Amino acid sequence: MASMATHAESPSPVAFKVLTVNVHKGFTSFNRRFMLHELREAVRGVSADLVFLQEVLGTHQRHANRVANFPQEPHYEFLADTIWGQYAYGRNAVYDNGHHGNALLSKFPIVHYENHDISVSGPERRGMLHCVLQPPGHDRQVHAICVHLGLQEAHRQRQLRRVCDLVNTFPAGEPVIVAGDFNDWRGRAHDVLRDGAGLHEVFVHAGGRAVRTFPASMPLLALDRIYVRDASVHAPVVLPRKPWHKLSDHAPLAAEISL
Repeated sequence: MASMATHAESPSPVAFKVLTVNVHKGFTSFNRRFMLHELREAVRGVSADLVFLQEVLGTHQRHANRVANFPQEPHYEFLADTIWGQYAYGRNAVYDNGHHGNALLSKFPIVHYENHDISVSGPERRGMLHCVLQPPGHDRQVHAICVHLGLQEAHRQRQLRRVCDLVNTFPAGEPVIVAGDFNDWRGRAHDVLRDGAGLHEVFVHAGGRAVRTFPASMPLLALDRIYVRDASVHAPVVLPRKPWHKLSDHAPLAAEISL
C-alpha cells in the first residue's frame, strides 16, 4: 500500500466587499430632506460585507419628534436591519438632543471593538472605531477601523499619527482596513499612512489618485478613502452617481478585498 503524505491545509481565501459612506445624520445637503429610508435601500443594493458609517445618529430626540418616519431605534441598527447581523457603534459627538458617531455593520463576527476619542481641541469631536473581525474559515483576524477626521490640517496630522500608532500595535500579518471621512482635501494622508503604518489607498493603488466624493451632487474634493494593509487583492468598485447624489452630502466608496 502506498504511503499517503500529509500536508497542512492552507487557510481558505476570503473575498469580501467594503463600503464607506458619511450618512450626514440621514439628511441631504443643508438638511433639506430626511433620506435614511432611501439610503438604507441604496446601501443594501451594494451587497457589501462591511459597511463603514460616519455621522450616523445614535439618537436625536428633536428630529424624532418633528421628522416623519424617523426610526425609533439607533440609525446604525435601522441600517443594519436583517442584512448585517453584527454592528458596533462609537459615540463621538454628544449634545442636548442626542449623539452621533461612527459605526461598522458586518456580516463577519465582531469579536472585539473599541472607540478611540481622537478629538484635539475645541468643539470638534472626532473618533476612530476599531473592530476586530473573524471571517469564517480564515485563520487570521481582520482589523477594521472607521474614522472621521477633523477639519483643520494640524488636527488631522495628529489624528493620522494616532491611526498609525494604533495600527502598529496589531500582530504582524493581520489584515487592516481603515475607511471613512478623512476630510483630507489636500491629499496629505497618503504619505503619512503609508510611511507610518504601511497603509495604501485602494483607488490610488489602482488608478493613481483618490476619488472625489464631496459634495455628492458634483464632487470636487477627495475626502473619503479606503486604506488597506496585508490584503493580497484590493480592487475599487465604481458606484453609479444615482441615487447616491441625492442621499447624502458625501458620495460613497466601495472596494473588493481579498485575503
